[in-house]
Amino acid sequence: MKLSIRHTTKYVFKEPVVHALQRLRLTPKETQGQTILKWDMSYDNAHTELEYEDQHHNTVTLISVESGVSEVTVTCTGSVETEDEGGVIGRHSGHLPLWSFLGQTKLTKPGVKMRALIRELGAPQDGARLEYLHTLSRTIAEQVTYQTGTTGVTTTAEEAVASAQGVCQDHAHIFIGAARAAGIPARYISGYLMMNDRIDQEATHAWAEAHVDGLGWVGFDISNGISPDPRYVRVATGRDYRDAAPITGISFGGSEQILTVDIAVEQQQEIQPEQQDQQQQ
Repeated sequence: MKLSIRHTTKYVFKEPVVHALQRLRLTPKETQGQTILKWDMSYDNAHTELEYEDQHHNTVTLISVESGVSEVTVTCTGSVETEDEGGVIGRHSGHLPLWSFLGQTKLTKPGVKMRALIRELGAPQDGARLEYLHTLSRTIAEQVTYQTGTTGVTTTAEEAVASAQGVCQDHAHIFIGAARAAGIPARYISGYLMMNDRIDQEATHAWAEAHVDGLGWVGFDISNGISPDPRYVRVATGRDYRDAAPITGISFGGSEQILTVDIAVEQQQEIQPEQQDQQQQ
């Protein structure tokens, strides 16, 4: 499946910026079942300082904001070809060892409520980790209702379970924390999802991956109750949201800001050979 993506992020600062740096993780990965056909990034009132690959094999672009401006726009456009791998990414790669995905972070660490959820499932049986993870995904979706506007980027997995509501980021953090508590390496994924009922969206998507012996990394979209299919585009991975956040940064002056995000993801229509002939005539 060929997917066309347009992602625009606009910052409007209350006061002119004196100095600002933004770290962008907005370039999709070249990975199992995913090929980047084209990807362009452009900026209004900012410019690229450098580009590098971080410890998770994420492409990171560092941009600086021009002094004195009150608005900054980052626009990403491109196309990605995806294949159906049943959510299986495969063997572990990257600069971090697999065991580093067993340690809890502030956003994933279980508390009283999460530990109660984990106890309900019991310990994963030998040779049945995949079944355990699917059950974990269903349990989280049942106990934590998908509800926008109730949590933020600093909300922990424990807080989301306690409130019994959250969004895809919260579902992913709960899954990751519970999987790690069961001795299963897990990580956070940010990316795009082509929706069946609309093209335009207001946010990127998030899901989780767990490492299963014999399969490698396997994806779980807890919010939608499925493993990722060709509608999904992986952009960045990490131990939690902070490692994979699309945009982070610091600024001096103009610290108060309004952020708007516009995303469009749609399937590219294949042009048949006879159509090409007609176009060329």
